[in-house]
Amino acid sequence: MGAVPFRIRVSLIVLGLLATSVLLLPLLWPVPPLSDTEPVRELATNDATWIETGPLALHAHLAGPTASEVDETDAGNDVPAPIAFVHGFGSSLASFHRVQEPWSQARITIAYDRPGFGLTERPLNVRDPSPYGPDAQVDQLLAVLDRLGSEPAVIVGHSAGASIALQAALVHPDRIRALVLVAPALDGSGGAPRSARWLLRTPQAQRIGPLLMRQVGGRSGEGLLRGGYADPSRIGPEVLEAHRTASRAHDWDRALWEVVLAARPPDLDGRLRDLDLPVLVVIGEQDAIVPPDQSERAAEAIPGATVVRLDGCGHVVQEECPERLVDAANAWLDAPDGR
Repeated sequence: MGAVPFRIRVSLIVLGLLATSVLLLPLLWPVPPLSDTEPVRELATNDATWIETGPLALHAHLAGPTASEVDETDAGNDVPAPIAFVHGFGSSLASFHRVQEPWSQARITIAYDRPGFGLTERPLNVRDPSPYGPDAQVDQLLAVLDRLGSEPAVIVGHSAGASIALQAALVHPDRIRALVLVAPALDGSGGAPRSARWLLRTPQAQRIGPLLMRQVGGRSGEGLLRGGYADPSRIGPEVLEAHRTASRAHDWDRALWEVVLAARPPDLDGRLRDLDLPVLVVIGEQDAIVPPDQSERAAEAIPGATVVRLDGCGHVVQEECPERLVDAANAWLDAPDGR
């Protein structure tokens, strides 16, 4: 075999240098540590509720009349079912503040931070099964329902939280009285394709992944929050404050990367027809994150689902149009079919 031509040798050398750079640069790239962070329990308010589940404790906000107050008020009458709220990706329990307050006047309610978000604890170097994965998050929702008591609850799930609510309803329908799904993200997205997941576990990805996640939190992530609104001027100060507080938690960037690593597409194809409980799907007409037609298709796959479309509302209906969401859901929940 003759000598390799000079230009081919140069090309091979250049390609080799490029490949080496791709492999080594992420390992050499300086990753500055987070500054001014604190343990989540030091950031939480004194009235926070903590729910122990697996290797972490969920940060939650419990509101509503006590059991004795409900008994005294409703003596002999049907007591409204408790409500649990499940937020979407990049959000927190503060997303439901403006709807939890009016609902808690007559019902026991609870909102909680999913793992990787808000002020829920953030264990690292976790082994499978990951507490950040969808199966664990279904178990965590059931632990939240346990905190409410034995009575079946209404679950209000937003975006990716709607997927968690649906999976819980399929596994434990006896624990859930009805579902209110706001802008449900059920299109099958959820993490990297199975064939590419190994790339996320490479040393290169593990090093730069948390750095990329910093674009979702802190000041950088506030643009993503505003993108969920039809009118960004409506964003509430409590949502911004909760977002900034979560970005002060120890290792929030690494925990968010754990969420990405553990993400899987929801296993809902063909299973939604098995749902046998009332479902309301609420759609913001100006939703730019989960298109309204996509939410409509999700509703069509659920037997007997009711759809309400709200004009002038974006993706986070519960933040932008809270009164209209509460009114629509109450009218549906008060319908004469036992919800």
